[in-house]
Amino acid sequence: MDFLWSGLLSITWQQVIMYVVGLLLIYLAIEKNYEPALLLPMGFGAILVNLPASGVLNQFMEGAGETHGIIQWLFESGIEASEAFPLLLFIGIGAMIDFGPLLSNPKMFLFGAASQFGIFFTIFMASLLGFDIKDAASIGIIGAADGPTSILVSQVLKSNYIGAIAVAAYSYMALVPIIQPMAIKAVTTKKERMIRMPYEPGKVSRFTRIAFPIIVTFVAGLVAPASVALVGFLMFGNLIRECGCLNSLSETAQTTLANLITLVLGITISFSMKADQFVSLQTLMIMGLGLFAFIFDSIGGVVFAKFLNLFSKNKVNPMVGAAGISAFPMSARVIEKMGIAEDKTNHLLMHAIGANVSGQVASAVAGGIILGFFM
Repeated sequence: MDFLWSGLLSITWQQVIMYVVGLLLIYLAIEKNYEPALLLPMGFGAILVNLPASGVLNQFMEGAGETHGIIQWLFESGIEASEAFPLLLFIGIGAMIDFGPLLSNPKMFLFGAASQFGIFFTIFMASLLGFDIKDAASIGIIGAADGPTSILVSQVLKSNYIGAIAVAAYSYMALVPIIQPMAIKAVTTKKERMIRMPYEPGKVSRFTRIAFPIIVTFVAGLVAPASVALVGFLMFGNLIRECGCLNSLSETAQTTLANLITLVLGITISFSMKADQFVSLQTLMIMGLGLFAFIFDSIGGVVFAKFLNLFSKNKVNPMVGAAGISAFPMSARVIEKMGIAEDKTNHLLMHAIGANVSGQVASAVAGGIILGFFM
């Protein structure tokens, strides 16, 4: 009984805040269905690592020496030492992606690039607010709404705020259906949102589908060598999908591998959510800057589409530009839903998917550029 009371009395107010954060993430996962595969393990992990003398962390015990906690071991092995977990997840993501809509309308590549604007603007803003340049670079990548890329960049750059960055990235990923419509409506008119875009898919040959991931890997490796791990694993997953002779492996990558790594990654990243590191003014600033980056990434794609329309005969619905962020396929679904809300017969899904998968590649390249520049 004395041991129980000593444990209760050793709880700090910062740990209490982390229990609330953990319960909030669990609530959003279960009740709101916001990225449950990510937020639920992160929320439960936040509770585990903040229990007094938690056995999931390394500890020194008198008479037994140092004991190895499972979550700390997973973090040190799978993220800190090798970045293996986020990279392996990229194989599963690559196997899920169909680049057909993008290859049949290559113009959508431009929206993926345009939607990275918020990342680099936020790096500048974070630097002005006093963050170290490597921390600022890690914060900026939150704007891509791509959790694995955010974790990888912040870990490689040895950011002091990995936990806050991961929570922000995954939270805004989950909140795409809430945040993006507000950002899009702020910079578009009803008339622009009603622009019709008939989908006329071009034929994409099997050779093109197989050659695409190989060519992208070469180009990314030559232009931004630091992006090879990110882009390469993404393209490897897509090559497994498109080659036609590894169907069982493709299905495994899309389901078993992706689900398992997502589960392990979610609970492992909670190691960076220890109260003494997480509860700070800097965490609130990171959440705010991450939201700023995400909103301006979305707006960047919309504004670029509006700019193209000044010179194009066939107008692009500006909402499609917002799908250039990396949150695949959530952002594409949001654009489809918004298009139908304005005009029940205006289906924008396939156009949005083209921009969305472009954003997946562009965010990986942007992460590589940041690593190459700031390492």
